[in-house]
Amino acid sequence: MIVAYGVANLLQSIAASRTTMHHTLDPGLLVRLLGHRIYLYGIGCQVLGFFLALVARRDLPLFLVQASVAAGLGVTAVLGVVVLKWQLPKSEILLLAALVLGIGGLVMAAEPAPSRPLDLIGKISLVLALLIIAGLGFFAVRIKGAPGSVVLGALSGLGFACAAVAARPLASSHSIFEFVSSPLLYLVIAHSLSAQLLLGLAMQRGSTNAAVAAMDAAGAVPAAVVGLLLLGDRIRPGLTWLAALGFLVTLGSVIALTRYAEPQARTDSAPDLAAEDAAPAAPSDVVSHRRPAANTRPVRPVVNGHTPLMDLPTREYPALSETSGR
Repeated sequence: MIVAYGVANLLQSIAASRTTMHHTLDPGLLVRLLGHRIYLYGIGCQVLGFFLALVARRDLPLFLVQASVAAGLGVTAVLGVVVLKWQLPKSEILLLAALVLGIGGLVMAAEPAPSRPLDLIGKISLVLALLIIAGLGFFAVRIKGAPGSVVLGALSGLGFACAAVAARPLASSHSIFEFVSSPLLYLVIAHSLSAQLLLGLAMQRGSTNAAVAAMDAAGAVPAAVVGLLLLGDRIRPGLTWLAALGFLVTLGSVIALTRYAEPQARTDSAPDLAAEDAAPAAPSDVVSHRRPAANTRPVRPVVNGHTPLMDLPTREYPALSETSGR
């Protein structure tokens, strides 16, 4: 699950950074993202991670599963260094090591147990939470830059936390019919889709680390509290201190990673890759071996502040002229 979510974060962030910027809570963003093959690969990894997490939630407490989801950020960072040449400072490497230790402490402290059923009040609360998160997202989408990335990522985390709360008792269903007919299944789908939309908007406004860290930090705490209070999550006797320490170290490491997150370099006028994939390349899009003209400059796509490892073709765009009035 950790590896699947880490790969999904990386692939989806690349697709989001190459899609036209959205300044409204437009579900059409998901449609445009689905036009990118790389985003579909990311969705595939996320679906795999979701089902693995669902199996884990059948017996494992939410404070362990949700904190483990946060560890996917470490996989994303490592893949970014290897594939996209991201630059990680030594402090961030130490935080990734602390993240691993925190997860290890949670694994040792968690006691497997089936979930308690969620009553009618709990289900109604999840419906109200969906409406509240959507309303806050309507206003938060107007925030630009890294702050917008963090706020939208946090709202996305709350959505995924609600989905996790609904999924824990849902995973204890005794038959396929009980699973499909349960309203919890449709609450999981609704919260997951809205959270996915908010995460896509967050990744457009800042770095992958900032968006995902805010999502994980905001999603882990509410789910852990609800699991311990209402769903029957258990801690091994005498290891409450280890569970608390592991949870704090994990969340602290994830939150601290946002300090080193650099905004992605992009402009609102950047071409939408969905349109480019659908239309044949124009003559100007063909790789040229001629020397650039005097009034042109080469432009390379940038992901997370760094040029991808692959040697992508350059394009020649007319440079802005002070005398032309453009």
